[in-house]
Amino acid sequence: MPNEFSLAQIWVLGGNFNSDLNSIEAGWQVSPQLYGDNHTRLFTYWTSDAYQGTGCYNLLCSGFVQINREIAMGGSISPLSSYGNSQYDITILIWKDPKEGHWWLQFGEKYIMGYWPASLFSYLSESASMIEWGGEVVNSQSEAGQHTTTQMGSGRFAEEGWGKASYFKNVQVVDGSNKLRNPENLQVFTDEENCYNVKSGNGGSWGSHFYYGGPGRNPNCP
Repeated sequence: MPNEFSLAQIWVLGGNFNSDLNSIEAGWQVSPQLYGDNHTRLFTYWTSDAYQGTGCYNLLCSGFVQINREIAMGGSISPLSSYGNSQYDITILIWKDPKEGHWWLQFGEKYIMGYWPASLFSYLSESASMIEWGGEVVNSQSEAGQHTTTQMGSGRFAEEGWGKASYFKNVQVVDGSNKLRNPENLQVFTDEENCYNVKSGNGGSWGSHFYYGGPGRNPNCP
């Protein structure tokens, strides 16, 4: 759908969801309205007032400061995974500089993309209170009340697993000592389980991980 998007991202959150939420977000998205095509693109987003008036995608407003000249924010990602074939993933790391208080973004193993200044935020000027990972779609155009056909992830349900469903692996958080560690009290949830779902796991080379996604509208998700 031209007015909808599908994404996979990490949310770094602080504050109240209803009024003054601080959120830093990064991952990949497909958004024809924003980019004019269906390419899978690297993106960032931020808000300091629960999406009411502040924040934007990528570099569309002042906020995120990009220092990397090799990778374009909003640039296409390739190659892409294909069903039953080769699988590819990207690595996103967000951490807080203990001296300046800025939130830094790293893409892959070596690309420091830039930072969100601490001055943008209230709650996140100190620390995050919640971290989330997962997928999201917008269901903006209702056809006779039907759910959107916009896919999440690969468009396949989580139980199809490796080579078919989309996934997050080696999910970790950065603690107060600026060290990576496994998250505590990890929970999974979905708004529309018959449209998109999630299945979590732990251990092995994947650490904390989950498969997620789905097709949207289907016989069980009218």
